[in-house]
Amino acid sequence: MNVIKLDRLQDQDSMLIFHVLARLGYEGLVIVSPQTPLASVGYFQDAQKEIDLEYCKKAGISVMRREVGGGATYLDGNQIFYQMIWHKSNDRFPTNIKKIFELMSQPPVNTYRRIGIEASFREENDIITDAGKKIAGEGGGDIADSMVFVGGILLDFDYVTMSRVLKVPDEKFRDKIYKSMEENLTTIKRELGTIPPREDIRRILIEEFERLTGNLEPVELDTATIKKMRELQSQFMSDEFLFKKTPRIPEGVTIKQGIDILYGLYKARGGLIRTAEEVENKKTLKDIVVSGDFNLFPKHALQELEKALKNKDFDRATVLSAIEKIYTEHQIQSPGVDPTDITKTVIEAKK
Repeated sequence: MNVIKLDRLQDQDSMLIFHVLARLGYEGLVIVSPQTPLASVGYFQDAQKEIDLEYCKKAGISVMRREVGGGATYLDGNQIFYQMIWHKSNDRFPTNIKKIFELMSQPPVNTYRRIGIEASFREENDIITDAGKKIAGEGGGDIADSMVFVGGILLDFDYVTMSRVLKVPDEKFRDKIYKSMEENLTTIKRELGTIPPREDIRRILIEEFERLTGNLEPVELDTATIKKMRELQSQFMSDEFLFKKTPRIPEGVTIKQGIDILYGLYKARGGLIRTAEEVENKKTLKDIVVSGDFNLFPKHALQELEKALKNKDFDRATVLSAIEKIYTEHQIQSPGVDPTDITKTVIEAKK
């Protein structure tokens, strides 16, 4: 397997790179940081509900959707991303998603420990300090014939900008988010009082991944990869892709007599689940969109789940049965989110 050490890449290239390499069949590690800030939403999220798009536009912060799960976040040069990519058929890696997260979290955990911060993996996808504070969030997904696992070492963090990037109902709520992040999210600088040399952290991180993969041979980006990155850039930065999970059901609009528009919201162990639903005569689920900051594999199966729920009886047993069937047929893995969680979100949705 290989390693590509890129330091800082302009704009969204630091996120585009693993999407491109996965499509090209690359196997190995990428170490990279953004040169300029950007906001990123998880594959299953609704960008308009999670990101303050107007603020980002005014502040000149690019917004892009990534093809892995997890929540909306603010990314800048104070983070060192680790992106591991491998072919789905590579038997060196587990196929169970929970085991993938546990295994792949060990290199960053050990990296933190080697620079003096006691850290450990917390289900479903966080790395925390011994005081219980989050110091890294991680995500994964299937892209083409590859699997990817991504996360970031937090050197420092701009809490103020992150609180502005996220969409909130009012400024009072924004203050709560800021205070919550300050209390529960930490960084190397906050833990140690200083930041070790960047190259030392990158070197240690690679050494720790090599404990899992064996020797990682350094390689450079070639012209085919760069060309593919430019092709993907137009797709990933398009409104069509960014807003693909925006509910098709308009809020506050009466479609016809007997139709209720309901919105579900439930925090499962593996993330927040949102639904937008069209229910006819309180009996039939005519249409539904599911979004959230969870991880789900394979990612295309969420669309199949939505299709399976359309025109079903709007009762708990029917909805649960339909979801369980899709989980079985598509062998869905969604760490910390199971069919009962999605069912609860659907059935307990409100106007």
